[in-house]
Amino acid sequence: MRELNTRESKQTGRVSRVPESHAALAEIRDTLLETYLSNDAMNQLILSRLDPRAWRAQPSGEKSGGRTIASIFAHLHNCRLKWLKGSAPHLKRPPSLDPRRCTKKQAAAAHRKSAAQCLRMLEDALSATPRRRVSRFFRDSWMPTWPAGGTMFAYMFAHEAHHRGQILMLAHQLGYRLLDKTPGIWQWEKLWKEAGLATRPR
Repeated sequence: MRELNTRESKQTGRVSRVPESHAALAEIRDTLLETYLSNDAMNQLILSRLDPRAWRAQPSGEKSGGRTIASIFAHLHNCRLKWLKGSAPHLKRPPSLDPRRCTKKQAAAAHRKSAAQCLRMLEDALSATPRRRVSRFFRDSWMPTWPAGGTMFAYMFAHEAHHRGQILMLAHQLGYRLLDKTPGIWQWEKLWKEAGLATRPR
């Protein structure tokens, strides 16, 4: 990636770092898209290694009605659908998941479809074309709408990373230590390669 210049704002006195060229901005955009492409691969890895007995189990001592791993995966998928509906209504959305009835296989298939459409949404949101169709990020009806851009990607990625942490912790509490079997969620070079990307994390 090209070296970044520094520029001081006359209004704030703060120093901002500005890319030297459009090529540098394009590289940042492509890196964000590659990262999101690998994001669902992390979810798929957990789904493939998760013991079926942990799918709807509740930790001992927990009251019934708390979120299960199944309901968290359903929540992740259904949030993607909400973002697509509000931010990119022109993109076809797959069906939602029922947190009480969906299977691991159904969740994995649904996640692949919603991830692909979210990637298309981000590709448009982060493009430089003035004719882009995704110009705002709708998170929820009770939240302010944001301009579509880098923060949109950060919010979407952070939301899934947060819930992945919950899933791993819940699996551990249930006696199924996923990180012992899935160090691959931290092996980003391998995730990039498996996603068919010619690059590596950059």
